[in-house]
Amino acid sequence: MRLSTVEETRAFGLRLSEVLKAGDLVLLAGPLGAGKTALAQGIGAGLGVSGVTSPTFVISRVHRDGRVPLVHVDAYRLGGRLELDDLDLDASVEDSVTLVEWGEGVAEQLSSDSYLEIRISRSSDSDETRIVTLIPHGGDWSSRI
Repeated sequence: MRLSTVEETRAFGLRLSEVLKAGDLVLLAGPLGAGKTALAQGIGAGLGVSGVTSPTFVISRVHRDGRVPLVHVDAYRLGGRLELDDLDLDASVEDSVTLVEWGEGVAEQLSSDSYLEIRISRSSDSDETRIVTLIPHGGDWSSRI
């Protein structure tokens, strides 16, 4: 899928939120500035969550004001799985949508059987256009997306 603007990225997140439910783990992968936080903002808006911003400096934020709580994590500065475990996120995974930026290779263990990986890359023909790839891992993701 090709997204040309930040607004399109947020709108895609809003549409994606319609299939998300408590217990879902979503990993966002892509280079700096790819649009991971804009996608997270769209997902948050669709879940009825307010105030989704980049969690870079606080590492994780829990938003409880939506139809499903959203745990938004930035694993960029974490040193690996042990530091992620120290955040004790597994205590809220079953009751929340857990969205982890920079989570590939670090956060997959938060879900015992399934997660959705979303890869965002820049198009080779435009600095503005992003290519978004959804990669389902287990569970019922293939039928939901």
